[in-house]
Amino acid sequence: MTKNSSGALRRLLLSSSLAASAMLMSSAASAALPVTPTSVGATTQINGVTVENVAFNNNGITMSGNVYRPRRFDAQRKYPAIVVVHPGGGVKEQTAGLYALKMAEQGFVTLAFDAAHQGASGGLPRFIDDPMKRVVDFYSAVDYLSTLSFVDTARLGALGVRAGSGVTVKASMTDRRIKALAIVSGIDSGAAARKGWDGTTPVATMLDTLAKVGAQRSAEAAGAAPVYVNYVPALGDTSAPRDLQEAADYYLTERGRYPTSTNQMLMTSVSTGMSFTGFEGADTFITQPLLMIAGSEAGSLWHSKELHAKAASRDKELVIIPGATHMDLYDGPGADTAASKLAPFFKSRL
Repeated sequence: MTKNSSGALRRLLLSSSLAASAMLMSSAASAALPVTPTSVGATTQINGVTVENVAFNNNGITMSGNVYRPRRFDAQRKYPAIVVVHPGGGVKEQTAGLYALKMAEQGFVTLAFDAAHQGASGGLPRFIDDPMKRVVDFYSAVDYLSTLSFVDTARLGALGVRAGSGVTVKASMTDRRIKALAIVSGIDSGAAARKGWDGTTPVATMLDTLAKVGAQRSAEAAGAAPVYVNYVPALGDTSAPRDLQEAADYYLTERGRYPTSTNQMLMTSVSTGMSFTGFEGADTFITQPLLMIAGSEAGSLWHSKELHAKAASRDKELVIIPGATHMDLYDGPGADTAASKLAPFFKSRL
């Protein structure tokens, strides 16, 4: 497998904040992550919550997911359900799975799933990162939830983390089955790619990146091997924004690493990522109840503020957690705090 060997391009891509979708590959699962089943139909128990590995269809692609059933589950009942969307390039076992577990502990049926072309889901070529394809993934996940006899299809919600937020917002604009949605450490990955992590990347930098992507597409059309780019900096790379340094600390260490989480993205995916507009249309279509949770010290906070100002919903709230960074909400006390806001929101809206 060919990797991008140009340090200059890597720095350019990082400065354009393509790391907004970041996930890193490791040889072993983190001891800090709950152990979840990896074969279809297998189940495990976590804190009284039953987790079942499932597969579902997405236009011919077999998707891999984990369904979380609440404590004292009764198959004869109808439960409100939440689809949980992981950060771009990520996997269901990491922070998305943690939030799926926390919401199941509060009485919801939840589904965390791997994006097509990533994780344990099917789809070729591997390592495509196209947010609009992920919107279709979202639709298929909601389709699957709607087939479960114990799910109340009139009470479906959605929760997105990081780049999964942009996907969640975009998909919920047109999937009116979603009655309430929330985002945590949210970003519109397209805006982050165009403007940079802190929203200040010059247009010239973006155009230079796209020129390199175009050259690579032409090379591959002529028979060249694909090139893969990394999402986040190595541990200890202090040239990256603080949030991305902390992302490396999460994904490259025992905190959050997982075997199917990868730092490989097809370079040719960069152009589709830049063209994505996750929050565009929110002023018309996001009429459902909306909760946004972000840290006061997060470099990504501007995304949540923008969505809060833009969304058409009359029932919307931006919760800013004092002192928290972007990555603080992925696990630990920060995730506990976020979950304490999410649970009452979904209970009162679904």
